[in-house]
Amino acid sequence: MNRDVTRRALLGAIVGAGAGGTALSSAGDLLDSFAPPSGRAWRDTRGEVPGTVASPHGEATVTYDEYGVPHVEADTEPAAYFAVGYVQAADRLFEMDLVRRLMDGRLAAAVGERAVESDRFHAKMDFRGAAEASMEALSGTRTEALTEAFTDGVNAYMDAGPDPLEFALAGYDSREWEPLDSLLVGTQISWGLTGSFRALRREVLRERLSADDYRRLYGRPFEHGAPILREGTAGTVSGTGDRAASRSRRRVDPATAEWLSAHEPPPRWGSNHWAVGGEHTESGSPILAYDPHLSLMAPPVWYEQRITVADADVDVRGATFPGIPFVIVGENDHGAWGFTNVGADVVDHYTYETDGDQYRYRGEWREFDAETRTIEVAGGEDREVEVKKTVHGAFLDREIDGETHHVGVAWTGMSSTRESAAIYEFSKTTNVDEYREALRKMEVPTQNALYVDDEEVYYQVTGRIPIRRVDGEVVDGDRVFDGSAGEAEWSGFEPFGQSDWDAGGFVPFEDKPGVRDPDYVGTANQRVVDDPTYPIGQEYASGFRGLRIYERLDRRIESGDPVDTEFMRSLQNDTLDDRARRLVPAILDARDRVDDGADPWLDALADWDYRMERDSAAALFFDRFYEQFREATWGDDFEDLGLDDGWWPQEWTLVTLPADDPFFDGDRAGVIAEAAAAAVEEIDSEGWEVYGDRHRTEIDHPFGGQVSALNYPRYPTDGTAFTVFNVHDGAGAGSSWRQISPMDGPSLSVVPGGQSGSYFSEHYDDQLRMWADGEYKSMAFETPDDGRTVEFREGEE
Repeated sequence: MNRDVTRRALLGAIVGAGAGGTALSSAGDLLDSFAPPSGRAWRDTRGEVPGTVASPHGEATVTYDEYGVPHVEADTEPAAYFAVGYVQAADRLFEMDLVRRLMDGRLAAAVGERAVESDRFHAKMDFRGAAEASMEALSGTRTEALTEAFTDGVNAYMDAGPDPLEFALAGYDSREWEPLDSLLVGTQISWGLTGSFRALRREVLRERLSADDYRRLYGRPFEHGAPILREGTAGTVSGTGDRAASRSRRRVDPATAEWLSAHEPPPRWGSNHWAVGGEHTESGSPILAYDPHLSLMAPPVWYEQRITVADADVDVRGATFPGIPFVIVGENDHGAWGFTNVGADVVDHYTYETDGDQYRYRGEWREFDAETRTIEVAGGEDREVEVKKTVHGAFLDREIDGETHHVGVAWTGMSSTRESAAIYEFSKTTNVDEYREALRKMEVPTQNALYVDDEEVYYQVTGRIPIRRVDGEVVDGDRVFDGSAGEAEWSGFEPFGQSDWDAGGFVPFEDKPGVRDPDYVGTANQRVVDDPTYPIGQEYASGFRGLRIYERLDRRIESGDPVDTEFMRSLQNDTLDDRARRLVPAILDARDRVDDGADPWLDALADWDYRMERDSAAALFFDRFYEQFREATWGDDFEDLGLDDGWWPQEWTLVTLPADDPFFDGDRAGVIAEAAAAAVEEIDSEGWEVYGDRHRTEIDHPFGGQVSALNYPRYPTDGTAFTVFNVHDGAGAGSSWRQISPMDGPSLSVVPGGQSGSYFSEHYDDQLRMWADGEYKSMAFETPDDGRTVEFREGEE
């Protein structure tokens, strides 16, 4: 059936019945509004922009290419960013509204009771207060002025109406966009990448495990030998050197850790990027490949745009998060850039002596900085929440089993930060030095920044990283501190205010790890360097992706064959799973312990190249075996500790655990046989034959549970969470944007879905099949001659 016709039928059903079965409009109104395909209502449900739009900021032209990417052209920046706001709202207004509501603790006002606990947490963390502090830091800057122009564009689209379909489904209306809302979106990104309550969980694990078990499972660095900055890395390297750390401990209740972990960002986010200098490329110019791993959802988390401003000498193209005016990752005429997560420890936790109304600090009793906020609940009873703060930051308290538990939280993003200014300046940089200066303003999130220009490659850890001192000694932040004693405070930090970032409480920019002009460098969330000058992080990826990236780069460079776009594509689409390469020999060695029913699958493993590809039977068996192997290894032991699978160690630990380890009960072969039998049983019961039968693009819309048609189609795809071609099990996370940028030729990109958030648009999911198949579209800097054009004309409506 023609999908466009199906979409029109769905629209009639939804608007006719509404989310709760109540008619939103009479039948006559529906016929009048939706019957003509060219009618305004039909156009607006597709997120289309009219041919002309009045702009108080001056003239601009927007030309959409064949994938719905807007090419915005103007003589002045305010005119350009007004147009950007308008087209972003046309394509993604509901997504923008959802994020600002989430961070402001106002989601329940839209979706009801199910969001009350989320709103309570976000109110107590006071992310709005953090965004207000950042707004003050940007006061009077060019960034503030352009954010205001963008805001005017968003509101102009809202005034043109109507709201996107999802507002009708949820039963509420959008409200005016504010400049602060764009900063709330940025705060959500930063918290999503750096927010963590891991230190609380680590304290619980230390208490429940023996010292030896804790050290073996959690306390050792992954010994893969492939940190980002390896021994012998060429170029000018900074931020390395021996240091010492000490530890003392405070007891944490597991219920508190569980409660707060429910509001923590997903633990499996990651990213890849790597760059090769001109000495080793076919063209003689550097080349960058980048794919950030975030939640996969409909619509995608990224929005692609190109902005050309004649008077500012700007031509930038790339991806942003809807609600943020500026290109966050991408390229301009002079360079290309991207970011992967460091895993830096930028959150600290505190306990206090408190009577509920006051807390003790440095020998004195202090009043909490407190206010009462109302959580509005659609269709339910409104709630009151008391928002408390200490000298360190947020104070989170909750009654659990009749007892009040609390923890204080300090986070670098809780203060005045200027990442919006940094992102704006990236679009105008012309070389490494200018990019480096812009990067100094990026207080949050902490990231592995990678940049290439026409001449060189530059890698740098960025973001503010606290220096904690106890009794004059620098310590790690992987513990809970005594807030009443003022232990390990960050000098210069002012929560919800204007921090002095240069007061000695944070790692200086020059002391953060980095390298300028390396031959090549790759990052995949593995540890940054073996001996950093200061403690950096506590949670790195296992290293399988980083190992594979360096393995292939090393091999290519050593061969003497030049690196080109095609090689970068092949590496970005690499599906070899290093877990399989390390475990399959052990599985085959235990074959005599495995039931005969597994023989066909073990035969497939014996001939397998360890690539997780959709048409592979061996990949299917390994995928299901591995999950059963995890369960058989950790399940009973952690259940005895009162801990579920969210507490299990990372995969490097499991794959490298000795065959006679106590967690295998001294018999890894026996555990392998058990897991293999369970995998065969599961495969047989489901009727799967190859990996692609179960590994599909399960990428869903927030309302997909109520209206399944809003979810993206299910396509077979390759990869795992541990392959360079990154698609997590169930496709809930993975490569959220793929970019390849050679400095001497055309770039490539793709998103897992489409540009438009409207189900009725031809660009709702038109890139999904390409993404699932590892294909790309052009990321050209030419304005299409035949694209749909919108003229923004001087004047008010």
